[in-house]
Formats: sequence, C-alpha cells, structure tokens
Amino acid sequence: MRRPKTPDDQLAIMRASIRSDCVDRPGIYRMHSADGEIVYVGKSKRIRTRLLSYFRCSFPEDKGARILRDAVRIDWEYAPSEFAALLLELQQIKRHRPRFNVAMKRDDRNFVFIKVVKSPAPKLLVVRGASDDSAPHYGPFQGARAVNDAVRELHDVLSMRDCSLDTKMHFADQRELFQLMTRTPGCIRYEVKKCLGPCVGGCTEHEYQQRVALARAFLDGHDDGPLATLRHEMVVASDKMEFERAASMRDKLQRLEALKQQFLRFRFAVETLSFIYTVPGYGGEDRVYLIRRGRVRAEDIPPQADRDHRRLAHLTEAVYGTTERDTAQIPTHEIDELLLLSSWFRRFPAELTRTVRAADVGLTRVTASAARTRKSLPPLPDQRAAISA
Repeated sequence: MRRPKTPDDQLAIMRASIRSDCVDRPGIYRMHSADGEIVYVGKSKRIRTRLLSYFRCSFPEDKGARILRDAVRIDWEYAPSEFAALLLELQQIKRHRPRFNVAMKRDDRNFVFIKVVKSPAPKLLVVRGASDDSAPHYGPFQGARAVNDAVRELHDVLSMRDCSLDTKMHFADQRELFQLMTRTPGCIRYEVKKCLGPCVGGCTEHEYQQRVALARAFLDGHDDGPLATLRHEMVVASDKMEFERAASMRDKLQRLEALKQQFLRFRFAVETLSFIYTVPGYGGEDRVYLIRRGRVRAEDIPPQADRDHRRLAHLTEAVYGTTERDTAQIPTHEIDELLLLSSWFRRFPAELTRTVRAADVGLTRVTASAARTRKSLPPLPDQRAAISA
C-alpha cells in the first residue's frame, strides 16, 4: 500500500522548525513517516545546511525530495564531530533498518565475503555484504568473479561439496538411514573424485568436517595445504608430459594464490587500523577513540586530571592488553564498522597524524600521548552562526 505524499504545508512547517531550532554542527537526523516509521537516517558535519538542502530538491526527480515526501517529521541529534556522526549514523541504521537506507545502500557493492554456510556439511559461499546470521565470514574481497573462481578451486582441491543448500546429507556413519529410504541419485562430483560425497554416504561427518577445517585454516592464512596439493599435481602432470593438465593446475594455483594475497593484504589493513585516535570536537567536545582491528572498542574524553589519566589507562589496558585470535574471519556485526573506518582513513589520510599506537608508546604512557595530541589539535571554526536558507 502506497502512502500519500507529504503535503506542501507540512513541508513548510518542517522547514521552519529546522531554520529556527537546528544548529549548523555535526550530527545525524531521522525522517519519520506519518505512522511513526523511521524511513531514513542521515548524517552531516553541518546538519542544518544539509537538512535545508532537502527542501530545495525537485520532486520527483531528486532522490532527496522523494525521501522528504515520505516524511512528516524530522528530528536530529548532535555529535561531537563528523567522525562521531558517522559512527552514530551506522548504529541507527543497523538498529532501525530504514527502508530508504537499505534500498540505497552501496557501501559494500564493490566487496564480497566468503561465508561458511552452517550445515551438517558446510560449504563456502560468496556473498555480497554480511548476512544477519552468525555464520563465519571472511573478507572483504574485491572482484566477485575471481573470488567465485577461487572458491570453486578450493572446493575441488579439498573435495568439498558445492551443491545447493537444500541438498539432503547422508553420511557414511548414518547407514541406518539407507535402510529406510531409496538411494539418492549419484553425485557427479563424487564419481569424478572432486567431492567426498556427503550426500551419498561417501564420507563420515567427521571426515567432511576435517576438510572444512582445512578450508578455514587456509582462509585464516595458517595452512597452505591446498596450494601445496595443486603444486604437486602440476609437477606430476608435467613430469608425465601431460602439459594441458599441468597448465590447468597452474591456472587453479594462480587463482588460489591471488585469493591468498587478497586476504593477506586485508589482514595487514585490519591490523593497521589499531590505534588511539584523538578527534577535535565542535565547541571543544574532543573525543579519544580506542580502535582495534578496525572497530571502535572504547571512547573517552582526552585526559586532563590524574583521574582522567587513570581511567583512560584502564580502558587502554582492557582494549590492547589482551591477545586476540590471529584470523581473517570478521564477526558479522563488525563488518560494517570495519568498512566505515577503512573508508574514513582512506578518504582523510591526514587524520592518521592524530593517532598513536599503544604498541609504539607502551600502555603506561599512551594516555599522556593522547593528552599531548589534544593540545596540538587545531581548533575547529565556530559554526554557530545561522546560515540563511
């Protein structure tokens, strides 16, 4: 059922409210429909200017005008900085799932992930974006076609299944099932020795799970077994003068090596995004963010008094003083924040000058470094003056 578009007199009321009440500073805004649904969440470093710009859009040509015509009320929430507004916007989008944000989301369009599908016989699946379940995800990777090819080679070399998700599994240690049912159609990949055949009783569940563990170890960067297998097969084929087969093994090897190089670069990037980041805020609302492996783990104000130093030192020890598993797997609830932080520092590389690594200065001296960084921050211009629409 289509909602009626917001009339012009209601738009005029909304615009007047923004002009009179909204301050031009960093923050987020929410657009509400007549039935109370949050239809869109946005952010801006100059929130008043951004909101007023919606009312200058042409309907229905402009996207902003189409969003506005679905809203009868707009509220906003200030943030200390543009960076803080980005984090708050992400939290709000994940909480409310506004339909315009979901429909227009494009942050992950260039990235794919390798998902280990939950099943008695798991398989690897290339997906765009993270799903809502808790299945392990590896990535992000670029180039969906190349990653799909590499995953197919990984399935082949480890004899893992690549059949549809609704295929019934009948493991060899479930023989009693075969007495109660007719035999399933043969598995072609099992017949040509490219799959263990968990659907036709070709392996036990334990045997299959061992292959899944090998795949995950490869994606974690801990085991090059699949590469060694392909190299061996390539050498054997070459020695037998089976040059076409050797060339095929070489191509498979190159695809898997390209995938490995991608996740090694990704892991390096994730580890690089581990530091303490001091951000100047509007009106002196500075913040210190403790970032580890591409995720904000804690937030505080820059220390001034001894009590502040002790509090930040405690947070720093809690965030950086523990050992985390060395893996390329990213929990699904962290993927969006990782992509956001990667994009932020890629767009504004000068912001890295505001960071300090706990490992470089030591946990006991890191709070002093954050305090010194705060003193050296250039002040933000006062943007309190109203901007006429």
